[in-house]
Amino acid sequence: MNRAAAAWPDVDWTDAAPAVLAGLLTILVLKAGLKLSAQRLRVLAQRTRTSADDGLVRVLEQTNPALIWVVGVLVGLNMLPLDERWHGRVSQLWFAVVALQIGLWGQQAVALLLAAQQRQHHASGGAVSATATLLGWGLRGALWVVIVLAVLSNMGVNITAFVASLGIGGIAVALAVQNILGDLFASLAIAVDKPFEVGDSITVGDVTGTVERVGLKTTRIRSLGGEQIVMSNAELLKRTVANFKRLQTRRVLFAFGVTYDTPAEQVAAVPPLVKELIEADPKLEFVRAHFKGFGESSLNFEVVYRVQDPDYDVYMDRQQALNLALMQALQQRGIRFAFPTQTLNLVGGLHPQAAPSPPTAQPQGGRGPVPAAG
Repeated sequence: MNRAAAAWPDVDWTDAAPAVLAGLLTILVLKAGLKLSAQRLRVLAQRTRTSADDGLVRVLEQTNPALIWVVGVLVGLNMLPLDERWHGRVSQLWFAVVALQIGLWGQQAVALLLAAQQRQHHASGGAVSATATLLGWGLRGALWVVIVLAVLSNMGVNITAFVASLGIGGIAVALAVQNILGDLFASLAIAVDKPFEVGDSITVGDVTGTVERVGLKTTRIRSLGGEQIVMSNAELLKRTVANFKRLQTRRVLFAFGVTYDTPAEQVAAVPPLVKELIEADPKLEFVRAHFKGFGESSLNFEVVYRVQDPDYDVYMDRQQALNLALMQALQQRGIRFAFPTQTLNLVGGLHPQAAPSPPTAQPQGGRGPVPAAG
């Protein structure tokens, strides 16, 4: 009985009454202050276009009512004539209550940030990936680990050995599941850096298709052939990714050749003709057109232009129209497209007892004899 009496402080009722009143007054002031602050912030949020004040209101609403009562009790205990041991315990409780409430506020802030990111992602036409959930778990877990360790340290617990053991255990687990963790961190990198999003058309190595889902370990791509291709996130980020959805203009290079019997004056007129045809199309931007060189059976031209619309179907439509216009323009000028041809010149007669000599071949237009194909 004496031990129990010694464990609890001996407080007279004349000291307890003011402490109780102070605790109740503290509870009323805190509740009224939080309610008034939330109302003022709501009025301010209606006048502004930013979402920061709305988020602050949501964070204040996450204040735990039970913790407000605990604060009132602690205020009352501080007014009592307690010994040093009890003051130390009350101080530890103060730290624990404040840390717990900060954790609740921080958890709500993380949830609001992730929700805002998801709304922005929906507005851009993409689907929410599972990486957002993983990121939320990671941020909340890190927040509560820090709070718990801080509370334990304030209570006098030596957390150095505990943190060291966690580090050693973490290293062992990481070595055991390093491939899975690599894919998880790659998923986080995709979510933060956004090299591509769901719905983007990409090329990775020899795979071309549309991103359907970015998961915690794999990314699923619907290929042009219709099949679904599953790729590891870590392996995907090791390769060069071409994102066609972010293409603004499309650079096109194409070549054609005319026959060797085309006069030099007409050859010189072909590049300006191609430039005129390209500039006549409002969706095309001319870059260059040149008589590139002499081929085996053609005089070769190279043309470069840009399509102002990144859509692939638009590019194919404009290329088709340009090809048809170029064919008509060259036909009107008597210029023929080249195709692989050879002219065989038989030199001299054949001796009855002599072995036949191999024929010689010369490209159309004449550049000197070359050996014929055997």
